[in-house]
Amino acid sequence: MRRLAAALGTLALLVTAAPVAAVAAEGNPLEKTNGFYVDPDSNPRRWVRDHPGDSRAAKISQAIADRPGARWFGDWSGDIHTATDQYTYAADVVDKLPVLVAYNIFGRDCGSHSGGGAKSEAEYRTWISAFAKGIGGKPSVVILEPDALAQLDCVPEAGKQVRLSLLKYATEQLRTYATNTWVYLDAGHSGWHPAATTVQRLVDAGVANVRGYSLNVSNYHTTANNVTYGNAVKSGLAGRGLTKTFVVDTSRNGNGPGSDWCNPAGRKLGVPSQLGGGSELLLWVKVPGDSDGDCGIGAGVPAGQFSPEIAVRLIDGV
Repeated sequence: MRRLAAALGTLALLVTAAPVAAVAAEGNPLEKTNGFYVDPDSNPRRWVRDHPGDSRAAKISQAIADRPGARWFGDWSGDIHTATDQYTYAADVVDKLPVLVAYNIFGRDCGSHSGGGAKSEAEYRTWISAFAKGIGGKPSVVILEPDALAQLDCVPEAGKQVRLSLLKYATEQLRTYATNTWVYLDAGHSGWHPAATTVQRLVDAGVANVRGYSLNVSNYHTTANNVTYGNAVKSGLAGRGLTKTFVVDTSRNGNGPGSDWCNPAGRKLGVPSQLGGGSELLLWVKVPGDSDGDCGIGAGVPAGQFSPEIAVRLIDGV
Protein backbone atom coordinates (compact mmCIF):
# COMPACT_ATOMS: atom_id res chain seq x y z
CA MET A 1 0.00 0.00 0.00
CA ARG A 2 1.32 3.45 -0.89
CA ARG A 3 0.65 4.73 2.63
CA LEU A 4 3.28 2.35 3.99
CA ALA A 5 5.66 3.33 1.23
CA ALA A 6 5.10 7.01 1.98
CA ALA A 7 5.72 6.40 5.68
CA LEU A 8 8.94 4.50 4.95
CA GLY A 9 10.05 7.27 2.61
CA THR A 10 9.44 9.86 5.30
CA LEU A 11 11.35 7.78 7.84
CA ALA A 12 14.27 7.51 5.45
CA LEU A 13 14.33 11.28 5.04
CA LEU A 14 14.34 11.77 8.79
CA VAL A 15 17.21 9.33 9.22
CA THR A 16 19.41 10.52 6.37
CA ALA A 17 18.61 14.17 5.80
CA ALA A 18 20.47 17.02 7.39
CA PRO A 19 18.93 20.51 7.27
CA VAL A 20 19.99 21.27 3.69
CA ALA A 21 18.39 23.15 0.82
CA ALA A 22 15.03 21.79 -0.34
CA VAL A 23 15.00 19.18 -3.09
CA ALA A 24 12.36 19.58 -5.80
CA ALA A 25 9.63 16.95 -5.97
CA GLU A 26 10.18 14.74 -9.02
CA GLY A 27 7.34 12.25 -8.73
CA ASN A 28 4.66 12.38 -11.44
CA PRO A 29 1.27 11.99 -9.72
CA LEU A 30 -0.45 11.15 -13.01
CA GLU A 31 1.70 8.06 -13.39
CA LYS A 32 0.80 6.90 -9.90
CA THR A 33 -2.99 7.23 -10.23
CA ASN A 34 -5.85 6.31 -12.54
CA GLY A 35 -8.09 9.32 -13.05
CA PHE A 36 -9.17 12.19 -10.81
CA TYR A 37 -10.70 11.72 -7.36
CA VAL A 38 -14.35 12.55 -6.69
CA ASP A 39 -14.65 14.20 -3.29
CA PRO A 40 -17.08 11.91 -1.39
CA ASP A 41 -17.97 14.69 1.05
CA SER A 42 -18.18 17.75 -1.18
CA ASN A 43 -20.90 20.30 -0.54
CA PRO A 44 -22.95 19.11 -3.55
CA ARG A 45 -22.65 15.47 -2.46
CA ARG A 46 -23.74 16.25 1.08
CA TRP A 47 -26.68 18.28 -0.20
CA VAL A 48 -27.79 15.42 -2.46
CA ARG A 49 -27.50 12.94 0.43
CA ASP A 50 -29.49 15.22 2.73
CA HIS A 51 -32.25 15.96 0.18
CA PRO A 52 -33.07 12.63 -1.53
CA GLY A 53 -36.65 13.70 -2.18
CA ASP A 54 -35.80 17.03 -3.80
CA SER A 55 -36.64 17.11 -7.50
CA ARG A 56 -33.25 18.72 -8.22
CA ALA A 57 -31.17 16.04 -6.46
CA ALA A 58 -30.72 13.64 -9.40
CA LYS A 59 -29.77 16.47 -11.75
CA ILE A 60 -27.22 17.93 -9.34
CA SER A 61 -25.82 14.48 -8.57
CA GLN A 62 -25.25 13.56 -12.20
CA ALA A 63 -23.94 16.92 -13.41
CA ILE A 64 -21.88 18.06 -10.41
CA ALA A 65 -21.67 15.86 -7.32
CA ASP A 66 -20.47 12.74 -9.15
CA ARG A 67 -17.74 14.58 -11.05
CA PRO A 68 -14.17 15.07 -9.86
CA GLY A 69 -13.31 18.42 -8.35
CA ALA A 70 -11.09 20.04 -5.77
CA ARG A 71 -11.43 20.18 -2.02
CA TRP A 72 -10.57 23.49 -0.39
CA PHE A 73 -8.63 23.63 2.86
CA GLY A 74 -8.46 26.66 5.14
CA ASP A 75 -9.18 27.94 8.63
CA TRP A 76 -12.31 25.74 8.76
CA SER A 77 -10.41 22.47 8.24
CA GLY A 78 -9.41 21.67 11.81
CA ASP A 79 -6.03 20.04 12.32
CA ILE A 80 -4.62 20.59 8.84
CA HIS A 81 -2.04 17.78 8.93
CA THR A 82 -4.79 15.29 9.75
CA ALA A 83 -7.12 16.81 7.16
CA THR A 84 -4.73 16.60 4.21
CA ASP A 85 -3.36 13.24 5.30
CA GLN A 86 -6.80 11.66 5.50
CA TYR A 87 -8.03 13.16 2.24
CA THR A 88 -5.01 12.13 0.19
CA TYR A 89 -4.97 8.71 1.83
CA ALA A 90 -8.62 8.09 0.90
CA ALA A 91 -7.79 8.98 -2.72
CA ASP A 92 -4.64 6.85 -2.68
CA VAL A 93 -6.55 3.78 -1.54
CA VAL A 94 -8.65 3.90 -4.72
CA ASP A 95 -5.73 4.98 -6.94
CA LYS A 96 -7.29 8.32 -7.82
CA LEU A 97 -5.64 11.74 -8.02
CA PRO A 98 -6.97 14.30 -5.52
CA VAL A 99 -6.91 18.04 -6.13
CA LEU A 100 -6.42 20.17 -3.03
CA VAL A 101 -6.65 23.94 -2.67
CA ALA A 102 -4.59 25.68 0.02
CA TYR A 103 -6.61 28.79 0.92
CA ASN A 104 -5.45 30.24 4.20
CA ILE A 105 -3.05 33.07 3.38
CA PHE A 106 -2.65 35.79 6.00
CA GLY A 107 -5.04 38.60 4.93
CA ARG A 108 -7.07 36.33 2.64
CA ASP A 109 -9.32 37.96 0.02
CA CYS A 110 -8.41 41.40 1.40
CA GLY A 111 -11.28 41.08 3.89
CA SER A 112 -13.96 40.67 1.19
CA HIS A 113 -16.56 37.87 0.88
CA SER A 114 -13.96 35.14 1.54
CA GLY A 115 -11.97 37.06 4.12
CA GLY A 116 -10.25 35.24 6.95
CA GLY A 117 -7.23 33.00 6.80
CA ALA A 118 -4.28 32.70 9.13
CA LYS A 119 -4.14 35.38 11.82
CA SER A 120 -0.41 35.97 11.58
CA GLU A 121 2.65 35.21 9.47
CA ALA A 122 3.82 32.64 11.98
CA GLU A 123 0.45 30.92 12.03
CA TYR A 124 0.45 30.63 8.25
CA ARG A 125 3.95 29.20 8.14
CA THR A 126 2.98 26.55 10.68
CA TRP A 127 -0.25 25.80 8.81
CA ILE A 128 1.21 25.43 5.32
CA SER A 129 4.06 23.28 6.58
CA ALA A 130 1.58 20.91 8.22
CA PHE A 131 -0.55 20.98 5.05
CA ALA A 132 2.42 19.78 3.00
CA LYS A 133 3.54 17.18 5.54
CA GLY A 134 0.03 15.73 5.67
CA ILE A 135 0.19 15.06 1.94
CA GLY A 136 3.67 13.61 2.19
CA GLY A 137 4.53 11.13 -0.53
CA LYS A 138 0.95 10.50 -1.63
CA PRO A 139 0.17 11.69 -5.17
CA SER A 140 -1.84 14.86 -5.49
CA VAL A 141 -2.32 18.20 -7.23
CA VAL A 142 -2.30 21.41 -5.16
CA ILE A 143 -3.62 24.81 -6.17
CA LEU A 144 -1.77 27.28 -3.98
CA GLU A 145 -3.59 30.28 -2.53
CA PRO A 146 -6.13 31.51 -5.09
CA ASP A 147 -6.03 35.28 -5.66
CA ALA A 148 -3.14 35.86 -3.25
CA LEU A 149 -0.86 37.15 -6.01
CA ALA A 150 -3.51 38.78 -8.17
CA GLN A 151 -4.81 40.72 -5.15
CA LEU A 152 -1.39 41.98 -4.19
CA ASP A 153 -2.47 45.53 -5.08
CA CYS A 154 -4.95 45.61 -2.20
CA VAL A 155 -2.29 44.64 0.34
CA PRO A 156 -0.73 47.60 2.21
CA GLU A 157 2.69 48.48 0.82
CA ALA A 158 4.45 47.21 3.93
CA GLY A 159 2.65 43.89 3.62
CA LYS A 160 3.46 43.11 -0.01
CA GLN A 161 6.85 41.58 0.72
CA VAL A 162 5.34 39.70 3.65
CA ARG A 163 2.80 38.05 1.37
CA LEU A 164 5.42 37.22 -1.25
CA SER A 165 7.68 35.70 1.40
CA LEU A 166 4.80 33.60 2.76
CA LEU A 167 3.97 32.29 -0.70
CA LYS A 168 7.62 31.49 -1.36
CA TYR A 169 7.80 29.66 1.95
CA ALA A 170 4.72 27.69 0.95
CA THR A 171 6.32 26.63 -2.34
CA GLU A 172 9.42 25.51 -0.46
CA GLN A 173 7.45 23.46 2.05
CA LEU A 174 5.42 21.73 -0.64
CA ARG A 175 8.54 21.07 -2.70
CA THR A 176 10.25 19.50 0.29
CA TYR A 177 7.48 17.45 1.86
CA ALA A 178 4.83 16.76 -0.83
CA THR A 179 7.18 14.77 -3.00
CA ASN A 180 4.67 13.33 -5.47
CA THR A 181 2.58 16.48 -5.84
CA TRP A 182 2.28 18.91 -8.70
CA VAL A 183 1.83 22.39 -7.23
CA TYR A 184 0.39 25.33 -9.16
CA LEU A 185 0.80 28.79 -7.66
CA ASP A 186 -2.33 30.77 -8.42
CA ALA A 187 -1.90 33.64 -10.89
CA GLY A 188 -5.36 35.17 -11.33
CA HIS A 189 -7.05 35.03 -14.74
CA SER A 190 -6.84 36.35 -18.28
CA GLY A 191 -8.80 39.52 -17.55
CA TRP A 192 -6.93 40.72 -14.47
CA HIS A 193 -3.29 41.80 -14.92
CA PRO A 194 -0.91 42.13 -17.88
CA ALA A 195 1.13 38.98 -18.42
CA ALA A 196 4.37 40.81 -17.58
CA THR A 197 3.01 41.80 -14.16
CA THR A 198 1.97 38.23 -13.44
CA VAL A 199 5.36 36.90 -14.54
CA GLN A 200 7.18 39.18 -12.09
CA ARG A 201 4.85 38.28 -9.23
CA LEU A 202 5.20 34.56 -9.88
CA VAL A 203 8.98 34.85 -9.88
CA ASP A 204 8.93 36.85 -6.64
CA ALA A 205 6.59 34.31 -5.01
CA GLY A 206 8.75 31.27 -5.73
CA VAL A 207 7.24 29.70 -8.85
CA ALA A 208 10.70 28.25 -9.52
CA ASN A 209 10.00 25.77 -6.69
CA VAL A 210 6.78 24.32 -8.13
CA ARG A 211 5.28 22.80 -11.26
CA GLY A 212 3.64 25.96 -12.53
CA TYR A 213 0.66 28.25 -12.03
CA SER A 214 -3.14 28.14 -12.05
CA LEU A 215 -5.56 30.42 -13.87
CA ASN A 216 -9.26 31.31 -13.65
CA VAL A 217 -9.80 29.82 -10.20
CA SER A 218 -13.38 30.61 -9.10
CA ASN A 219 -13.84 32.76 -12.19
CA TYR A 220 -15.69 32.56 -15.49
CA HIS A 221 -13.29 33.57 -18.26
CA THR A 222 -13.14 31.24 -21.24
CA THR A 223 -10.61 28.46 -21.50
CA ALA A 224 -9.40 29.88 -24.82
CA ASN A 225 -8.65 33.30 -23.32
CA ASN A 226 -6.90 31.75 -20.35
CA VAL A 227 -4.81 29.50 -22.56
CA THR A 228 -3.70 32.49 -24.63
CA TYR A 229 -2.88 34.39 -21.47
CA GLY A 230 -1.24 31.37 -19.87
CA ASN A 231 1.04 30.92 -22.85
CA ALA A 232 2.05 34.58 -22.68
CA VAL A 233 2.97 34.12 -19.02
CA LYS A 234 4.76 30.89 -19.91
CA SER A 235 6.87 32.71 -22.51
CA GLY A 236 7.69 35.44 -20.02
CA LEU A 237 8.85 32.90 -17.47
CA ALA A 238 10.91 31.11 -20.12
CA GLY A 239 12.65 34.42 -20.72
CA ARG A 240 13.67 34.28 -17.07
CA GLY A 241 15.05 30.77 -17.51
CA LEU A 242 12.01 29.06 -15.96
CA THR A 243 10.20 26.26 -17.78
CA LYS A 244 6.71 26.13 -16.26
CA THR A 245 3.24 24.99 -17.20
CA PHE A 246 -0.27 25.92 -16.11
CA VAL A 247 -3.77 24.64 -15.38
CA VAL A 248 -7.16 26.29 -15.95
CA ASP A 249 -10.26 26.15 -13.74
CA THR A 250 -13.13 25.23 -16.06
CA SER A 251 -15.77 24.61 -13.41
CA ARG A 252 -18.02 27.51 -14.38
CA ASN A 253 -16.70 28.99 -17.64
CA GLY A 254 -18.98 27.26 -20.14
CA ASN A 255 -20.61 30.56 -21.15
CA GLY A 256 -17.61 32.78 -20.51
CA PRO A 257 -17.58 35.75 -18.13
CA GLY A 258 -20.66 37.68 -17.12
CA SER A 259 -20.94 41.31 -16.13
CA ASP A 260 -19.58 40.58 -12.66
CA TRP A 261 -17.44 37.97 -10.89
CA CYS A 262 -19.78 37.40 -7.96
CA ASN A 263 -22.48 34.82 -8.75
CA PRO A 264 -23.39 36.31 -12.13
CA ALA A 265 -26.47 35.00 -13.91
CA GLY A 266 -26.26 33.09 -17.17
CA ARG A 267 -23.05 31.19 -16.44
CA LYS A 268 -22.62 27.49 -17.20
CA LEU A 269 -20.54 24.48 -16.20
CA GLY A 270 -17.34 24.08 -18.21
CA VAL A 271 -15.70 20.92 -19.48
CA PRO A 272 -14.99 18.37 -16.71
CA SER A 273 -11.52 17.82 -15.27
CA GLN A 274 -9.19 16.32 -17.87
CA LEU A 275 -5.68 16.32 -19.27
CA GLY A 276 -4.74 18.82 -21.93
CA GLY A 277 -7.18 21.25 -23.47
CA GLY A 278 -4.49 23.81 -24.25
CA SER A 279 -3.00 23.74 -20.75
CA GLU A 280 -1.49 20.90 -18.77
CA LEU A 281 -4.78 20.20 -16.98
CA LEU A 282 -8.32 21.49 -17.05
CA LEU A 283 -9.72 21.22 -13.53
CA TRP A 284 -12.90 21.91 -11.62
CA VAL A 285 -11.23 23.89 -8.85
CA LYS A 286 -14.18 25.95 -7.65
CA VAL A 287 -17.00 23.67 -6.50
CA PRO A 288 -19.96 24.40 -8.81
CA GLY A 289 -22.94 25.53 -6.77
CA ASP A 290 -20.81 26.96 -3.97
CA SER A 291 -21.55 30.66 -3.65
CA ASP A 292 -19.04 33.43 -4.36
CA GLY A 293 -20.65 35.45 -1.58
CA ASP A 294 -23.82 37.34 -0.68
CA CYS A 295 -24.29 38.74 -4.16
CA GLY A 296 -25.79 38.19 -7.60
CA ILE A 297 -27.95 35.09 -7.93
CA GLY A 298 -26.46 33.95 -4.63
CA ALA A 299 -27.88 36.84 -2.60
CA GLY A 300 -28.18 35.69 0.99
CA VAL A 301 -25.81 32.75 0.50
CA PRO A 302 -22.40 33.21 2.20
CA ALA A 303 -19.20 32.49 0.30
CA GLY A 304 -18.45 28.77 0.16
CA GLN A 305 -21.97 27.65 1.03
CA PHE A 306 -23.73 25.39 -1.46
CA SER A 307 -26.89 26.60 -3.16
CA PRO A 308 -28.99 24.17 -5.22
CA GLU A 309 -30.44 27.14 -7.11
CA ILE A 310 -26.98 28.30 -8.20
CA ALA A 311 -26.07 24.71 -9.10
CA VAL A 312 -29.13 24.16 -11.30
CA ARG A 313 -28.63 27.48 -13.06
CA LEU A 314 -25.02 26.49 -13.83
CA ILE A 315 -26.23 23.16 -15.20
CA ASP A 316 -28.87 24.83 -17.40
CA GLY A 317 -26.74 27.84 -18.30
CA VAL A 318 -29.33 30.42 -17.23
